[in-house]
Amino acid sequence: MALAIFDLDNTLLAGDSDALWGEFLCQQQAVDADSFRTSHHRFHEDYQAGRLDMDAFLHFALAPLKGRDHHTLSQWQGIFLNEFIRPIVAPAAFTLLTWHRQRHDNLIIITATNSFVTQPIAQHFKIEHLLASEAELTSDGYSGKPIGIPCYQDGKVKRLYQWLEDTPYDLDGSWFYSDSHNDIPLLSIVDHPVVVDPDEYLHKTAMQRKWPIMTLRDGTVPIPSPEELLIKGVY
Repeated sequence: MALAIFDLDNTLLAGDSDALWGEFLCQQQAVDADSFRTSHHRFHEDYQAGRLDMDAFLHFALAPLKGRDHHTLSQWQGIFLNEFIRPIVAPAAFTLLTWHRQRHDNLIIITATNSFVTQPIAQHFKIEHLLASEAELTSDGYSGKPIGIPCYQDGKVKRLYQWLEDTPYDLDGSWFYSDSHNDIPLLSIVDHPVVVDPDEYLHKTAMQRKWPIMTLRDGTVPIPSPEELLIKGVY
């Protein structure tokens, strides 16, 4: 058994849950739509360029949770999952997850998007273990502030090592699937890095390092099994 680690946005999902959550908040009139979209777009550009101030972004993204009652938040999660997330699950995502389950690998999602948004998505994929950026939860509800190490860039590596210290797992034979150049630090420490529908910079890096490249977005394309990825290399 080995760890099979999956990025979420634009990997298992053919889209970005964080961006869609912002649109959902605008539809719910939970934020000022114009200013929220403008700020979110600026943060997204910084993310794509690899220069995102993650602490500033998390304060921005988590602020709408502050002062909301549990019933409202729970309703939001259910509506968001059904109306925004289910339609963008990558066509071959469950096929890949099934292959790893048949190998008896231990599955884990690791994502920069906060856990309030991503916990229901992990449950949808039936993946027990989730490492995500964390929102502070007090006796009065969500404070709108992040806590802990943001799960972004080398923060993903730090969070993973922290998690490994508290579990019986290790990185022997480990896999990591991601689309983003921001995940190069984590791709670099696993035994089997796999690049999925990558951005331009990660595609170039994968070609240079001979990391396998695959797609989960075309359900008509046969998905190589983990063993085939090892044999064939770049796909």
